[in-house]
Amino acid sequence: MHIQVFQHVSFEGLGYIEHYLNQAQHQISYSEFFASPCLPSLEHIDALIIMGGPMSAHDHAEYPWLRDEIEFIRRFAATGKPMLGIYLGAQLIANALAADVYANPEKEIGWHPISTSNHGKDQVFQFPSCIEVFHWHGETFSLPQGAICLAHSQGCAQQAFQLGRHIIGLQFHLEATQQTAKALASHCQAELVKGRYIQSAAEIMAAAPERYAAINQLMSEVLDYLLAPESCQA
Repeated sequence: MHIQVFQHVSFEGLGYIEHYLNQAQHQISYSEFFASPCLPSLEHIDALIIMGGPMSAHDHAEYPWLRDEIEFIRRFAATGKPMLGIYLGAQLIANALAADVYANPEKEIGWHPISTSNHGKDQVFQFPSCIEVFHWHGETFSLPQGAICLAHSQGCAQQAFQLGRHIIGLQFHLEATQQTAKALASHCQAELVKGRYIQSAAEIMAAAPERYAAINQLMSEVLDYLLAPESCQA
């Protein structure tokens, strides 16, 4: 498959997802909005992965390309092809599909648990009943019309959603590796202030390799689900 990646800042790349896609021999191409905000042709890509970034979905004045990106996401959603949004990417999908994006009452940064919200509903991805994942987000969203909430946490009611068989949005970072977590802690260290769900850089970097292995395995399962043949039928 030809997978297009929307990347908003240089330090929030694919992380573990790159290993997954390479192992599966998918073709990867990038729209690097921080360097050159060029959009691909809808017809030439089979799936879209939208990464995170420190900007808001509403920061059109500072990042004029956001309007074009959101419109592309809206049109891509209508194709029925698989689409995954992570952090800002999930918020951009919500915004493109007429849902609200707004500041969450609490920022979540570091390792915190999420719990499943779909209560065993058929035809949606099944998260574990509870798993500790890596967070770095301050905004959240309402659900797009027809979407199902997949997960929540104590600090954020909407941690993940699914729309149809082909769209999933995640607030948290299952793609995180020790290297990507270190890059976030370095570039966004000003956000590491005292807060109920904000860990220090030292706490974040003390995470054992097993934690990353667990979330990366879950990332593989999400991608297996999204890129399965039945999800790729437009």
